[in-house]
Amino acid sequence: MDVDISLDYGLTLLAAALIGTGFVLQQHAAQREPDSRFLRLKLITDLLRTPRWLAGIGCMIGGQILAAWSIGHLSLAFVEPLLTMNLVFALVIAVPLAKASLKLWEILGAAVLITGVALLSASRSAKPIGLSFGSVSHWPAAAVIAVIAALAVHAGLRRQGRARAMLTGIGAGLVFGIQDALTRQTLEVLQSSGISALFSTWAPYALVGAGAIGIWLMQSAFNAGPLNVSLPAISAGEPLVGILLGVIVFGDRVQVTPGQLAIQAGGIAALVVGVIMVSRAPALSQLRSWTPPSIPNPIHPIHPILGHARKEDESAPVDTPSANGHKPPEGPGKEDDAAGETAQQSRPDLRGLGFTGVTLRAVR
Repeated sequence: MDVDISLDYGLTLLAAALIGTGFVLQQHAAQREPDSRFLRLKLITDLLRTPRWLAGIGCMIGGQILAAWSIGHLSLAFVEPLLTMNLVFALVIAVPLAKASLKLWEILGAAVLITGVALLSASRSAKPIGLSFGSVSHWPAAAVIAVIAALAVHAGLRRQGRARAMLTGIGAGLVFGIQDALTRQTLEVLQSSGISALFSTWAPYALVGAGAIGIWLMQSAFNAGPLNVSLPAISAGEPLVGILLGVIVFGDRVQVTPGQLAIQAGGIAALVVGVIMVSRAPALSQLRSWTPPSIPNPIHPIHPILGHARKEDESAPVDTPSANGHKPPEGPGKEDDAAGETAQQSRPDLRGLGFTGVTLRAVR
């Protein structure tokens, strides 16, 4: 492998690391949104005001830029398996956030995933040969995949919880695979005809649309369920579609000897098994319930008619002695029955009943 290929290989792994980090940060923010935001534009507008989500998007954009560089210099069949490593990097980031520890099963899953990536990379042509590059007649395959993605999202809309997250993640992964192929098409136009040609061809506009839809679906999948349900579908769907479109649309070389076919089949199987094993890590599922630590027993402003102060007073004994050893004055009718007590507590008492209870707890 020459120096240029080694550089592209390293940049692709760095892209996977940034994308994996972005996935974790985005999911941690999106899962906090109400379920009613699913597949609604309000979900995105709310997340735009969340610093953690913006940091995740920044990491993902940086990773996508590096991935675009790799796609422009290597074949999709070579790049896509490497990008699947984002799941391993996501696990590394999720472990400290979820305050979990790595298990032997997860480490073994990461090793299987890396093995699958290595087998696929070794059996593929690194440089694209572009036999059918730019041929519009081959793009209906992408339209068929888009229809499958739409059906998966529609099925998810009719379900709840983990099933919704998985189905929506499948749709997002398929769309991201189409986006990778469109990225390659757009880069070829840029390299052959210059930047002015980008405004007069269809590929850049389709790329922007696919990217926006993919992000929208991914955030909805993150909102619907834990990361260990949605991310495997995304991580497995994207490379499979990218490899398929690389062969159908761009003429990426497929080795047809029995030995090479066996290596490719083994690589794909290891890739899928590794994704499933890593995705079952507790760290990825615990992210959904993890919340930052807060200050215990916050001090609220003391006011006799505040709602939260009244709520606390109801759970405190009314006859608690005050600091000078005397009991506070009891309201009329308190000794009669429970009904009189309820009626008394439902009226704002400005003479000191509510004020006294909160003040005493502050002194203690």
